[in-house]
Amino acid sequence: MPQNDLTTLMIIGGVFILLGLGAFFWGKSEEKHYYESISSRQDTREFLEGWPRRPQFGSLQAGGWIAVTIGIIMLAVGGAFSIWG
Repeated sequence: MPQNDLTTLMIIGGVFILLGLGAFFWGKSEEKHYYESISSRQDTREFLEGWPRRPQFGSLQAGGWIAVTIGIIMLAVGGAFSIWG
């Protein structure tokens, strides 16, 4: 593989890591804001029982971890090809 392709692969891996971390922390902050707003309401049944489930926060966090994993794999592959390629 040419050196330019390896550099591009590693840059894309870094972008995936940054986007994944951004999505993960965005999901955490959205979850925090949601539960802070719902705990201040008069009817806190949803807050206490946790029903109905809100999948949006977990999906942002899971997508963030998937993107971070893909980014790490891309960085490792790019590094391995540049060392042994």
